[in-house]
Amino acid sequence: MLKLFKLLGNKRLFFLLMGLILFIAVMGFTLGPRAGLSWPEKFSKDTVGFVQYIVYKPVSYIAGFFEDISNLRSVQKENEELKIALAHYTRDKAKYNTIERENERLHQQLKFTEQQELLNKDYQYRIAHVVSVNNDPDNQTLVIDLGSRNGIKKDMAVTSDKGLVGTISQVSNFTATVKLLTTLDSKDPNSNAIAATVQGNENKSFGMIESYDQEKGMFLMTKIKSEDPLKKGDIIISSGLGGEFPRFMVIGTVESRQAGEFGLTDTAYIKPATEFSDWNELFVVVTPEVPQ
Repeated sequence: MLKLFKLLGNKRLFFLLMGLILFIAVMGFTLGPRAGLSWPEKFSKDTVGFVQYIVYKPVSYIAGFFEDISNLRSVQKENEELKIALAHYTRDKAKYNTIERENERLHQQLKFTEQQELLNKDYQYRIAHVVSVNNDPDNQTLVIDLGSRNGIKKDMAVTSDKGLVGTISQVSNFTATVKLLTTLDSKDPNSNAIAATVQGNENKSFGMIESYDQEKGMFLMTKIKSEDPLKKGDIIISSGLGGEFPRFMVIGTVESRQAGEFGLTDTAYIKPATEFSDWNELFVVVTPEVPQ
């Protein structure tokens, strides 16, 4: 008995003994048959669950935040790629539309040259591009990229796919200057009038395109006989008389007809077939040389 009191007097040994008894009791509750959890188990699980909740929520928020940042960068990169693709599409679409329009225009011009060559088998048409334009009212000219090395000579006619434009006035090796029909002036001794007739009625109609009315934007056709059947809407073409201009070059359409200044012949205003602006391709008409 004395030994037991001495043993209890040792505090360390006492606490160890009590902890062992408590452990055995807990194990007994845990391992023994029961319907539910013991209060130590409940306490342990609730404690662990609460700690997990406290730790897990902030960690999940932080992980989600960094995941959102990663997704935002991916969306930004994808957005940049889509913008680049859209820019390429816009550029390619504009390029395609330009090529398509140019292709249609060249087809029309090819059809024009084929038709003209069928009408005039002796004529050749050489395509030229406009290099520069001089809009001086007293000297309206333009420069094309064909010259003497291409067989271009002075006084050759120049036309668009719609109508007569002018004549070659100067030639260098690589370029040529075209004097526009808008410079026609009956008062100028150096201005060459165009002998003209009506398309489809060449044997009955005749007149001279002598000048261009800047205000009205029309040619003035003179020397029309009173019995001439020329009327509004007729298509005026070059007759080829005089040798200055080839035959069958379209000049314009009759807008009106009136009695001449002295009443002996009539005059008519002719609306040009071509517009003297926004030049694209032009054609130089090469006619066969007459043997000397």
